Amino acid sequence: MPKVLISDKMSPLAAEIFEARGIETVVATDLTPAALKEKIAAFDGLAVRSATKATAEIIAAGTNLKVIGRAGIGVDNVDIAAATGRGIVVMNTPDGNSITTAEHALALLFTLARQIAEANSSTKAGKWEKSRFMGVELTGKTIGIVGCGNIGSIVAERALGLRMKVVAYDPFLSNERADDLGVRKVELDELLGAADFITLHVPLTEQTRGILNEESLAKTKPGVRIINCARGGLVDEAALYNAIQSGQVAGAALDVFETEPARESPLFGLEQVVCTPHLGASTSEAQEKVALQIAEQMADFLLTGAVRNALNTPSLSAEDAKRLKPYMQLAEQMGSFAGQLTRTGLTSVNIEYEGHVAELNCRPLTQTVLTGLLRPMLDSVNMVNAPVLARERDIALSETKRDGDCDYQTLIRVTVKTDRGQRSVAGTLFGGTKPRVVEIKGIQVEAELGPHMLYITNKDKPGLIGRLGTILSDAGVNIATFHLGRSSPGGDAIALLELDQSLSAETLKKVRALDLVERAEPLSFQPLL
Repeated sequence: MPKVLISDKMSPLAAEIFEARGIETVVATDLTPAALKEKIAAFDGLAVRSATKATAEIIAAGTNLKVIGRAGIGVDNVDIAAATGRGIVVMNTPDGNSITTAEHALALLFTLARQIAEANSSTKAGKWEKSRFMGVELTGKTIGIVGCGNIGSIVAERALGLRMKVVAYDPFLSNERADDLGVRKVELDELLGAADFITLHVPLTEQTRGILNEESLAKTKPGVRIINCARGGLVDEAALYNAIQSGQVAGAALDVFETEPARESPLFGLEQVVCTPHLGASTSEAQEKVALQIAEQMADFLLTGAVRNALNTPSLSAEDAKRLKPYMQLAEQMGSFAGQLTRTGLTSVNIEYEGHVAELNCRPLTQTVLTGLLRPMLDSVNMVNAPVLARERDIALSETKRDGDCDYQTLIRVTVKTDRGQRSVAGTLFGGTKPRVVEIKGIQVEAELGPHMLYITNKDKPGLIGRLGTILSDAGVNIATFHLGRSSPGGDAIALLELDQSLSAETLKKVRALDLVERAEPLSFQPLL
C-alpha cells in the first residue's frame, strides 16, 4: 500500500481522498526540517503547500519518495532539480487558485484607487480626515497587465467590466486571443507609458526578474499605481521605494516580496504602499480546490502511473520513458533556447525530427519542446498542458519527420515565428546521450548547454572577444566554455558562453553596451527527469 505524508495544513478532504483510494495517509503539519528529514524515507508521496521546504537534503533522505505534490501553482519551495535527479515527479495544480488570485489583485486595485487602507487606520484612530483621502475613479483609466495568461486574462475581463481600458504585454499572447479578450496588445515600453495602473501576472524567471526596476519605472506614466500578486523579485523594491519618494509612482500594493516571510522593508514605512502576506490564493474555496486536485493527481500516479500537471516529466509509458529519456533532454533544451529568446508575439512553431529520432514516438518530444518554449513566460506550463496552452494562444504547431540521410544521426530543429521574424535552433545527441546545440539561426555553433549561459549576437569584427573577456574578468565571472560561429567573414556572428555563475544586472548592462553587440541574453538550462 502506498503511503503519503501531508506536511502542510490543507483541506481535510485531501486525506479523505487518499484513504478512500487505499493509500495510507499521515498528516503531520508541525514537523521541523530535521524531523521531516528523519521521517520522509517511509513515504512514497509528499503533499505540501508553501510552508514545507522540500530541499535537496530532504529529497535525498526520501529514499522511497516517488512524487511531491504542491497544492497550488508556485513550487519555489520544492527543489525541482534535486527531485529530477532522483527520479521524483513534481506536480502542482496550475488552475486551482487562478480566480482567487485575480480577485485579490482587483481588491488591491480598489484599495489603491480609494486609499482604503490608510482611511481605515485613520478612522479607527478617531480621526475624521475626509478631505485627506481623495481617491481616483477606475472608470476610463488604463490598466496595464504584464502577463495575460490564466490569471491575467481573468483580471482583464473583470477590469473591462469596470469600464477600464486594458493594455497587455505578453510575448505569448496572439492578436486573435487579445481580440477575444477585448484587450490591446502592446510592447512593454508602451504599456509603461500608457497605464494608470500596472498589475503583474508572470512567473519569476531570468527574463522577468526585476521587470519593474529603476530603468523601467522611469518610463512609467507619472502617478502610476503598481500591483504585484505574482512573485516577489518581479519588482526591484529599492527602486520602487525611490520612485514613490520622488512622486513618479503614486502608490503600490504588494502581496509578494523578494524575501518571504517579509518581516521588514523600507516600503512598510510608506503610507502609499499597501502590503498583504502572500494572500493571493488564500480563500477557503481555492484551498479546498487545490487540495482535492493534488490528492487526486498523486493518487492516480501512485496507483496507476498516470501523470497530470507534472513539472519535470511528461505523460509516458514505462517503456517509452526509458527509450526517450536522452531525446527528452535535447527537446527541452531546444524549446527552452527558443523560448528564452522570445520577446514578441509567438505565432507558430515547427519541430523537425531527423535521423534516428524520427523513427521514435515523437509526441512526448513535441510536448517537451513546447514546455521548454513556453515556460519562460508561463509558470504553470508542463508537458501535459503545453499543447493546450499553445492552442489557446493560437500558436500554430507543425511537425516534420525525415528519417533518410542527414548530417547527424539524430537532429531536432525548432523554428519559431514571431511578429518580428523567424529563427531556429537545432541540436543533436553526442554518444547517443549528451545533448548539444549545433546550429543557431542557420549558423553552426557546437556547444553543451548548462545552468549559466550567455548568448550574444554581434557583427564579426575584431575586438569583441577581448573586451568581453575584460568585462567578465572585472566582474569575477569565470568562463567555462566559449563557442563562436558566423555566417560569413565580417557578417552575422554568434557567441555562446557557459559561465560558472550568473551575471549581475550591472555586468550584463556593460556587455550589452559593447559597440559590436547587437543582443546579449542570459540563458539557463536545467536537466529533465
